[in-house]
Amino acid sequence: MFNAKELETATALVHSQMDATPQYSWPLLNKAAGAEVWVKHENHGPTGAFKVRGGITFIDWLKREHPDCPGICTATRGNHGQSQARAAAAAGLTAKIFVPKGNSVEKNAAMRAFGAELIEFGEDFDTAREEAMRVAAAEGLFPVPPFHRELVRGVATYAWEFFHRTPALDTVYVPIGCGSGICGVIAARDALGLDTDVVGVVSENAQTAKLSVEAGQLVPTDSARTFADGMAVRVPVQDAYDIYSKGAKRIVTVAEDEVAAAIRLYFTTIHNLAEGAGAAPLAALMQERAQLKGKRAGVILCGGNIDTDWFLTVMQGGVPQP
Repeated sequence: MFNAKELETATALVHSQMDATPQYSWPLLNKAAGAEVWVKHENHGPTGAFKVRGGITFIDWLKREHPDCPGICTATRGNHGQSQARAAAAAGLTAKIFVPKGNSVEKNAAMRAFGAELIEFGEDFDTAREEAMRVAAAEGLFPVPPFHRELVRGVATYAWEFFHRTPALDTVYVPIGCGSGICGVIAARDALGLDTDVVGVVSENAQTAKLSVEAGQLVPTDSARTFADGMAVRVPVQDAYDIYSKGAKRIVTVAEDEVAAAIRLYFTTIHNLAEGAGAAPLAALMQERAQLKGKRAGVILCGGNIDTDWFLTVMQGGVPQP
């Protein structure tokens, strides 16, 4: 998808606007997992999530290729919206962001703080996305899809950092929503010629990516109701599917209570907050820990933007109800 030079250039651009995020191997987490685990801390970026990188590269591309564009319009559950609003505002563009009704209160507040005009529409992400694309066409705004080559080029820079700054990893666990994260990891791995297994992770309540790979074609689902809102996608993206269906070793599902347990494990072992999608890779690793003994595994803590009420519920032993 990208060669090494393209990813080096993207990384330099991203690093002109934010620092590289750290990656650590934590003793208590290693003990719990029974393996050497390296955590890529995308929760330490300027929006608390990996999507910030795609916003930098996408808006840079947009300003070069469409210099007269007045603004953007997109849909999100939160982290993509923060990224786009932040980068658009810095470039002097407007950012109209659609979210489903009942979306994360705290992610909504963050998007507004970064400069978004926020509109609640529909009952889930995919409905909000359809409306965002309609409004973009009607109002002459640039429609930012959930998956685009320029988004992935930016997102891939976290994997570029990760693979350069950790010892050789046998396996990396990555959550799948619309697919930019896992496709970025696959792109960086392939550009570097590594043989690391990439394992995709989906919620058992939002399995469109896994079902699609198993069927050999896109398989939408009727619902995607999970508190891991970054993975709450009903309709798979063809361009992303074309990459992860070939580049991922396997895709595994995690239950809501496993994601909640992973959030607790992160907090008790490394004292970092993880939102649902951010904890899902660790939940998958804990499922497979028996086969990881003596191995070195990576997990992408892709975001830490969990609402306070949900976090309190999780730390009291519960599972939030979306």
